[in-house]
Amino acid sequence: NPFAGLVSHLRAAWLSGKTRPMAYRVAQLEALGHFLDDKKEQILEATASDLGKAPFETELSEILLCKNELHETLNKLSHWMKDEHVDRTMAMQLDSAFVRKDPYGVVLIIAPWNYPIHLFLVPLIGAIAAGNCVIIKPSEVSKKTEKLVAEALPVYLDKDCFAVVTGGVPETTSLLENKFDYIFFTGSPPVGRIVMMAAAKHLTPVTLELGGKNPCYVSDTCDVNNVARRVAWGRFFNAGQTCIAPDYLLCTVEMQDKLLPALRKAIDDFYGPNPRESPDFGRIVNDKQFQRVKRLLSSGRVALGGQTDEAERYIAPTVLADVQPSDPAMQEEIFGPILPIVTIANMDEAIDFINSRERPLAVYAFSSDDKVVNQVLERTSSGGFCGNDTLMHVTLTSLPFGGIGNSGLGTYHGKFSFDTFSHHRGCLKRGMGREPLNGPRYPPYSQQKFGVVKATSKVTRKNDCTLL
Repeated sequence: NPFAGLVSHLRAAWLSGKTRPMAYRVAQLEALGHFLDDKKEQILEATASDLGKAPFETELSEILLCKNELHETLNKLSHWMKDEHVDRTMAMQLDSAFVRKDPYGVVLIIAPWNYPIHLFLVPLIGAIAAGNCVIIKPSEVSKKTEKLVAEALPVYLDKDCFAVVTGGVPETTSLLENKFDYIFFTGSPPVGRIVMMAAAKHLTPVTLELGGKNPCYVSDTCDVNNVARRVAWGRFFNAGQTCIAPDYLLCTVEMQDKLLPALRKAIDDFYGPNPRESPDFGRIVNDKQFQRVKRLLSSGRVALGGQTDEAERYIAPTVLADVQPSDPAMQEEIFGPILPIVTIANMDEAIDFINSRERPLAVYAFSSDDKVVNQVLERTSSGGFCGNDTLMHVTLTSLPFGGIGNSGLGTYHGKFSFDTFSHHRGCLKRGMGREPLNGPRYPPYSQQKFGVVKATSKVTRKNDCTLL
């Protein structure tokens, strides 16, 4: 295996205990901050080349949010690393019981192409903070960013403990044949299944951050213009190539009629009368993805947009009206600048529609009535939820981010990243003396002995009262 030596080298470094001291972790995390500062212009250039990403969008999603994660981690790492002391029964009052946060060991992070800095760097922050050695596999689809990461990142990190591996499917397949102690994958559900099968051979735990069709319910009671602006921003940010973008709208026919002119105005306000000329609207990442997304335009009727340019990999911000559940756009994740509208009769029908499909990475609900938003929250299941906006829940380091069911397994961001990459080791330390206190648990057994063990070891329910 071409990567066996690399994995062994990192494992030896981890076994040496090099990554465990807090000072070492802090130094490596601070090095990531220097990487972001020093290579900011190259990051802007690489993401513009790969995705036509506007500098504003790159600075927000690839740099600012990563720095927020970094600063949150550096601010709180000493607290997160401390042993967590836990409650004890009467029999163990003289003992020490605690949870130790141990690193897993050698971690593999496989990143996607749509946010090619953010989606490797944020999990890497958590893996370093938890004391692991890491191999990073950036996506080969975002070519310029992959080259930047492969050449620049190792300059900043300890080469004994961290490495970048490049390549496509063959290289990733070879990597996955090695035994890792944890695998963190971001990508599609079909590839997620392949990763999980490879991990199962070594009983390696995984986090899978996958995609899905994120529904967005718009009730009849809302500020239509505000909804249109917030939905259009979330859908067309990064040319729609966002795993938590609202994938389709659910609303009544009457609300569809109100939303279409409001969406037209929002798109015009954001990108001008010809979005193709806007410096703020991106491009599809490659020809394969362009052709896939273009095919989805046959769904429903094109109410807004619909223009394409294969040479530029440009697809205009597009809204499809009167889309049927059987249409192509409803059979797969859009992952492009297309917003289908599926009409329903009422909120109950919308909730039933959501619940009849695979559980998504996010559910969105818009209503001026908080009870409606709460109904959608309480009666659906998804990785995350955002009421009366889109995407914004992912910007908080205090919230866990992750999927459920088909949209993923496990969470990260902030402390959740540290916990994901830490083995929570239950520990009990007892003294060597006071042996008579252990007598009741030893044979020969008796009912009297059991009575003593029960009295000193049981956990009672609060507000229970015992009649003597």
